[in-house]
Amino acid sequence: MSIRIPDVASAQHVDIPLSSNHDVASPLRYPGGKSVLSGFVQTLMSASGLKGGTYVEPYAGGAGIALRLLRDGIASRIVINDLDPDVYAFWDSAVNHPDGFLRRFDAVEPTIDEWKRQRRIIRESDDPLDRGFAFFFLNRTNRSGVADGGVIGGLRQEGRYKVWARYNKSKLRDKLVFLANHGQDIDVLNMDGMEAASEYLSRKKTFVYIDPPYVDKGSSLYLNALTEQQHRDLAGTLERNRAAAWMLTYDDTRLTRELYTGFPGGLFPLRYSAASHRQATELAVFSDTTSQALQKVMERRETDNGTETGPLGMERAANRANPA
Repeated sequence: MSIRIPDVASAQHVDIPLSSNHDVASPLRYPGGKSVLSGFVQTLMSASGLKGGTYVEPYAGGAGIALRLLRDGIASRIVINDLDPDVYAFWDSAVNHPDGFLRRFDAVEPTIDEWKRQRRIIRESDDPLDRGFAFFFLNRTNRSGVADGGVIGGLRQEGRYKVWARYNKSKLRDKLVFLANHGQDIDVLNMDGMEAASEYLSRKKTFVYIDPPYVDKGSSLYLNALTEQQHRDLAGTLERNRAAAWMLTYDDTRLTRELYTGFPGGLFPLRYSAASHRQATELAVFSDTTSQALQKVMERRETDNGTETGPLGMERAANRANPA
């Protein structure tokens, strides 16, 4: 049986397998981070014949997927782009100036006094390395990793969790050393996200994962939230590059459904922690090339497993009784 990826307009739920939240490669905590999609993106790259190629995130943020793909040998090169100057300062410092970054990391401990000092640095310093480290420190010690989220536990440290709760120095150092050791395989850019996407969509042996700022609440989560026209311009760019290998994820809104009607895709559940622990429904959109590769994967799994398979691999055993 041929499997067809539904149209975004159908608003069907699609079965996207999520990776473990415990296997986090990024040193950053990020609202709406998509590292749980790492295994799925790995499947898409392999099915598209792109294993060993370049992986690009025009709106990188925490770049959790990128780092896991590099670590696991799926991508030989990753491109981390972010227009936010402090996010960029972190990635540029940690990747391209690791000695100075690690010296700062080793010299400080997560305390309230240090939190106040780093907050002052990010507000006042013009030094990119100092700002990059300050962003990292505040990201690890603020609630939900949000820049203006306030320190974990409060200034009086009366909360259940303390300032150091998300600052495991041993684990974080390992992640920072990984960046230092793989700097030759990582390009760090400070471009507009749509320009970065346009730059790489036409390149051979390249997969682009686009995760732009949310339409709803984007301005409260991101420094560089997009206007409605910018969201429309991005959709136009992707429409012109339907033959490229890419995947897009968005919050599920009337605007995003309107913009991507006619593209293969659907809805999937995603749990994220910024402001709450609720499970949100997001929209996944695929290029024609990626959709075709995914269809082949699902058809092959159906043949191998002898299962009934829904529009995007929503499998259930053929002989499994439905609950009464």
